[in-house]
Amino acid sequence: MAQIQASVEINAPLDKVWNIIVDLDSEPRFWKGTKEVKNISREGNIVNREVTIAFKDSKCMQTVTIYPKEKIHAQFTKGIIDGTKIMSVTPQDQKTKLEAVWDIKLSGMMGMFTGMVKKHIQSGTEQALQSIKEEAER
Repeated sequence: MAQIQASVEINAPLDKVWNIIVDLDSEPRFWKGTKEVKNISREGNIVNREVTIAFKDSKCMQTVTIYPKEKIHAQFTKGIIDGTKIMSVTPQDQKTKLEAVWDIKLSGMMGMFTGMVKKHIQSGTEQALQSIKEEAER
C-alpha cells in the first residue's frame, strides 16, 4: 500500500472550507486526477459513486461516507484503485487545517506501478489542497 499525506492551513473558517470539500460534484474542479464524478445513490451521509480518473480514463467505484464538519472518507470498492482517501478538517483559531490521507494500491497486475503512481497522486493532492485553499480564502 502507498500512503500519501498532505495538509494545508487555510485562512478561512471551518464552515467555509467544509462547504467546498463536501460538494462532492465539484471534485474535478480541484483534483486534476479526477475527470468526472457520477453519483449513483445517496442514503443519509453515504454516497455511492463512479469516478473517472485521469489514469487511462479508468472508472472506479467509491463509497463515500460524510462525517459532518469532520471528515470525508472515500473507500474505493471497485476498479484500478484499492484503498481509501480521507479528507479531514480541523479548526485552528480563525484558520482551518485541511488534510488529505491516501492509503491505496493499484489492483491486480497494475499493483507493480503503485510506486510510480504515488508521486503523481502526491503532487496532485498538494495541488488540489492549494486550489481549495485559494477558493476558501477568496
